Amino acid sequence: MPQENQYLHEVAITAIVVKDGKYLITKRSPNKKRWPNLWTVPGGRLEISDYANFPKDTEHYWYNVLEKVLRREVMEEVGLDIENIEYVTSLATLHSDGAPSLVISCMADWKFGEVKLQEEECDEFAWVSLEEARNHTLIDGIYDELAMTENRRRGKKSEWQRSVL
Repeated sequence: MPQENQYLHEVAITAIVVKDGKYLITKRSPNKKRWPNLWTVPGGRLEISDYANFPKDTEHYWYNVLEKVLRREVMEEVGLDIENIEYVTSLATLHSDGAPSLVISCMADWKFGEVKLQEEECDEFAWVSLEEARNHTLIDGIYDELAMTENRRRGKKSEWQRSVL
């Protein structure tokens, strides 16, 4: 059952982190409400405090809000600093509790740091090639996002579509 206000969505952003031609994936903790024990990429939700507590960049607006959120979330979840954030795709869902979510998926280069997992979020990680990602039980759609990222790194841009597993 969708919520009454059709304009309110939980907004999340994720990062397909690239290092030495491999992609960082993490296994969600078993205690997570959504998608426990499945593999995904780091990211998190936009909070009003991510911008409202800071000076505006223009008279009316804050800029680069999602990029700042993504850097914060990746640092909190996996202890890495990232750079060169680029849009990959977006998705929307209505969760079983009726909450609508919009997720913006990005790719980013590893800048520095060693993976240090935030235990309440994830309990394993792996740096994988696209082929190696097939050996992990990924949240539905993540493999397709990895394939899009692989193609973008090779100069081929496209919109999301189901990849052949």
